[in-house]
Amino acid sequence: MKAGWRWLALIGLLVTLSACNTMHGLGEDIERGGEKIQNAAS
Repeated sequence: MKAGWRWLALIGLLVTLSACNTMHGLGEDIERGGEKIQNAAS
């Protein structure tokens, strides 16, 4: 039973880390888009 909980915790950790990485990439894309708008307005 303990092995099952370990696998579940590992899978949960991997999902959390991958989601965090995806959100970080999305934030960078939004930031780049904002910079381009600012440069175009200048």
